[in-house]
Amino acid sequence: MANSKFSFLVIAIIFVFSAALLRFSQAKSLPLALAQIKQQKQDQDSEPFVGFNIGTDVSNILSATDLVSFLRVQKITHVRLYDADPDILKALAKTKIRVIISVPNNQLIAIGSSNTTAASWIGRNVVAYYPETLITAIAVGDEVLTTVPSSAPLLMPAIESLYSALVASNLHTQIKISTPHAASIILDPFPPSQSFFNQSWSSVILPLLQFLSKTGSPLMMNLYPYYVFMQNKGVVPLDNSLFKPLTPSKEMVDPNTLLHYTNVLDAMIDAAYFSMKNLNITDVMVLVTETGWPSKGDSKEPYATIDNADAYNSNLIKHVLDRSGTPFHPEVTSSVYMYELFNEDLRSPPVSEANWGLFYGNSTPVYLLHVYGSGTFLANDTTNQTYCIAMDGVDSRTLQAALDWACGPGRSNCSEIQPGEGCYQPNNVKNHASYAFDSYYQKEGKAPGSCDFKGVAMITTTDPSHGSCTFPGSKKISNKTRTVTNTTVTSSAAHSLRVISFKSSRIIAINKGLSTFLAVIFSILLHIPFATWC
Repeated sequence: MANSKFSFLVIAIIFVFSAALLRFSQAKSLPLALAQIKQQKQDQDSEPFVGFNIGTDVSNILSATDLVSFLRVQKITHVRLYDADPDILKALAKTKIRVIISVPNNQLIAIGSSNTTAASWIGRNVVAYYPETLITAIAVGDEVLTTVPSSAPLLMPAIESLYSALVASNLHTQIKISTPHAASIILDPFPPSQSFFNQSWSSVILPLLQFLSKTGSPLMMNLYPYYVFMQNKGVVPLDNSLFKPLTPSKEMVDPNTLLHYTNVLDAMIDAAYFSMKNLNITDVMVLVTETGWPSKGDSKEPYATIDNADAYNSNLIKHVLDRSGTPFHPEVTSSVYMYELFNEDLRSPPVSEANWGLFYGNSTPVYLLHVYGSGTFLANDTTNQTYCIAMDGVDSRTLQAALDWACGPGRSNCSEIQPGEGCYQPNNVKNHASYAFDSYYQKEGKAPGSCDFKGVAMITTTDPSHGSCTFPGSKKISNKTRTVTNTTVTSSAAHSLRVISFKSSRIIAINKGLSTFLAVIFSILLHIPFATWC
């Protein structure tokens, strides 16, 4: 009996030890898994992104709530505001959309002259919303050195006062401070290796770069290959400006470094890096706070077209998401904020000023980007469920001329808008023009520029079909693009799931193996007399 009790005691001790060992193996695997997830998240946060500038010179702009809903539908994760609009900041709360807010140029003097004013600005526009609203940076002014040079002496005092206010609120590590510059602060931008900052601004630029280096903040640059091309026609080829594939003979070569440049934007970014290097600053990243291409211009801007805007912006997104880097810094890809989300129709001439947006103020697309494999980013642009309709407010005579062209030389199928047919009612020129426009748009394969009709048509994602009238686009809805896009996402997700499953299975297998081993040991122990052990 004594031997039996002792045997049971030994078995109990072994059981407790084994259970502890099993729990230790499980506990050890959990921190590893959490560490891997944390590392993945850090890697995701550090990946380059494409964000959007949101200007507000729009006559029919969405409400703040509708705007944020639109951003979420489009899977837009980063935006930049030109102020600190309280309604938009409030609507962005708990959305995970990251936002750069701005100090308008006309507030620089007050903030740069008073620490109290700076602290009040931070309290009112940052502390009141963070962290529910993910404010990532503050842009202090916009192109101050070149647009309001009289305010330049107050730029650094304003930045330092705002930073001190962030420190006081313990937010200086989460929120960066910088100021966007025009490309013109860099002289001799090509070849990039010979670039340097305009020395007349050295009293501002050097302290700024030292501040950016100390705080881990980016150098914000507004970079427009469109203007480089327009100012250097005949020297800079259009294809180089639009990221189009080039033969080696058409690549731009820096004679000092022998680096090859296939596009203008990379050369502009590297010009900034070389300019900083000349001042012994080598640890500040470039953030492109504005870039884009206008979709319409006047007679002096013949290259401001939908085709060119589509090419530039589509190729730009692909270039960033491919993590292509630049020739000088292939290991670093600058994130970019596209200019801009909406056409600002209230902007002053030239015509191009009002036509940089991807969407009209009411959220219908100006044109469709051709970006494949980018996940659900810009979702409405990848569904392929789009239609071409007549714009509101166009006089009937102009619409009639466009309708006559569509049904005549344009060879649209206009049979359905004849008397007695399904789309004849309502019998007005706007309804008939919309049907004819959509017929032409669909016939042309929704090609860029096929929904214009001299500026009286627009693309919409809302099906204009009504009653017994079915628009041509409703008959030809194709999910081909969505299939391609989702395939890419699914493949990536599946790979991640396979990795996680493999790691999880390995942990489970180890735990199951240990459990099985212990069960066998217990079984043997229970059937072997204690005297045999001794």
